[in-house]
Amino acid sequence: MKKLGYLVLAFVLSFPVSAFAQINATNAQTFSNGAINLINNVFIPLVFAIAFIVFIWGVFQYFIAGGHDEEKRETGKSLMLWGIIGFFIMVSVWGLVNILRGTIQVNNSVPDYAPNLPTNQ
Repeated sequence: MKKLGYLVLAFVLSFPVSAFAQINATNAQTFSNGAINLINNVFIPLVFAIAFIVFIWGVFQYFIAGGHDEEKRETGKSLMLWGIIGFFIMVSVWGLVNILRGTIQVNNSVPDYAPNLPTNQ
C-alpha cells in the first residue's frame, strides 16, 4: 500500500513538468519529418543491405563452402531463397506505398488555415 502511495505522489508531482512539454505544429512537423527521414535514409537501406548480405552468404554457402558438403549446399539454397523472397516483399511494399501515395496525392505542406498559436513573451 505504501508503494502505491509513492506511485500516486510521483504521478501527481509530475503534472507541472508535463506543462512544459507543450507541442506546437512546428515542433510536431519537425519531429515527423525527422522520423520519416530516418526511416527513408537509414532504416530502409539497412534492411535492403541485410537482405543482400543474406543472399550473398547463401551464394557463398552454396557454391564455395558447400562444394562437397550437401548440408551446406541446402543451407545456402535456403538462404538464397529467403534473400530473394525478402527482396521481393520489400520491393512490393515499396511499390504499393508509392502507388497509394500517388493515388491519394499526399501534400506535405502546412495548410493556410492553420491557427496561430499564442506565444509567451
